Amino acid sequence: MVPILGAMYDASVPSRSIADLLETTTKPLLSYEFFPPRSAEEEPRFLGAVEKLERFAPDFVSVTYGATGSTRERTIDATRALARRGDITVGHLTCVSQSRRDTTEALEAYRSSGIMNVLAIRGDMPGGPTQPWEQHPEGLGTATELVEFIREKGDFCVGVAAFPNVHQPDNDPQLDARIVVEKAKAGAEFAITQLFFDAPRWVELVERVRTRGSDIPIIPGIMPLTVITQIERFAELADCELPAEFVAQLRAADNPAEVRRIGLERAETMCLELLEAGAPGLQFFTQNRWQATSEVISRLPWNRSRPAPSSAASLA
Repeated sequence: MVPILGAMYDASVPSRSIADLLETTTKPLLSYEFFPPRSAEEEPRFLGAVEKLERFAPDFVSVTYGATGSTRERTIDATRALARRGDITVGHLTCVSQSRRDTTEALEAYRSSGIMNVLAIRGDMPGGPTQPWEQHPEGLGTATELVEFIREKGDFCVGVAAFPNVHQPDNDPQLDARIVVEKAKAGAEFAITQLFFDAPRWVELVERVRTRGSDIPIIPGIMPLTVITQIERFAELADCELPAEFVAQLRAADNPAEVRRIGLERAETMCLELLEAGAPGLQFFTQNRWQATSEVISRLPWNRSRPAPSSAASLA
């Protein structure tokens, strides 16, 4: 038994892999991504969101990764806390400001807590996606290298990021698809997309990846937009401008309640279209908030079986 944050974890019980879930579960998976609390004062909000969203029985959960110093420790502590609750938990890892030794230590911390699912992403520099990438002198330079490194360290199930919108600074959708395929060849077993707001973008990405001979499952990432001031922030997270007609709807709204209604309806419609197109699951980026995510999920037909993959063509 290994003590974790004041509780006990039975390290002899194996963690089920996300790859196994994707292969054996007939209905679409549901997952959440949380932020690690930045201070003790933020812990109640983090745990409150986790508890509120648990009623929808997520298939797995994860915590975003802070790559340096105390932020890395907060990520690992929060991830351990989720694992302690009995959730299937995915540990995040990035290449940002990390030596190979730092990465190995993070993997060992996950392993000691029974966390054997890892999301491997290159990550953005502290200044955001517009900042030039700088590789740590003793670290890894790409997500593909990180996947290979993790697989060499043990029997981890590794996931990666995928980009429905063209990824800056290359603006090349074919390159984005090729990189997903390369990561799959390096050992990645599933992918989760960056934020996006048009279901056809996911369909097009999947088709580009399949054309290159890869069958890696690609789970779309969803975040409901509920406040007008989120437009610019969400555009940064999505790595591109939001759809013009969606932004026009939001800006034409008379009041905050109308903005929220439009944002929730957009998220619901997109989720339904993605499920109809054969998405293997939906991941909600919660930002440690629970209400908007709950409202969208409560409207979705989670008991339906996955459609045949060929239905994806209906959104192209």
